[in-house]
Amino acid sequence: MDEIIIYQKPTCSTCREAVRLVRESGQPFKAINYYEQPFTKNRLKALLKKAGLTAREVVRTKEDLYKSLKLSDATLTEDQVLDQMLLHPDLIQRPLVEKGDKALLARPAETITKLL
Repeated sequence: MDEIIIYQKPTCSTCREAVRLVRESGQPFKAINYYEQPFTKNRLKALLKKAGLTAREVVRTKEDLYKSLKLSDATLTEDQVLDQMLLHPDLIQRPLVEKGDKALLARPAETITKLL
């Protein structure tokens, strides 16, 4: 059985709820605080590809940083948006969850049950 990996911010209530759901399921998992263990560009790209998501679909558009960096500019490339997400992890929606060849954005947290 593939281990579940939860990429999270421990102070995020949605992340804590996702961890609780997996813990209660009894399945093996690892929780990675991506503030302490930052994503590499290749890792984040691979995770998004597995989830069938683009950077624009997981960027936190309500953050002041999103507005100040003008990330809504349609001329920005996927790589440019990813670069800003890597520089500023607060821009990444969370938790991102991976299990084997599947991944998803667990928002709401109950979405994680698709991997259990």
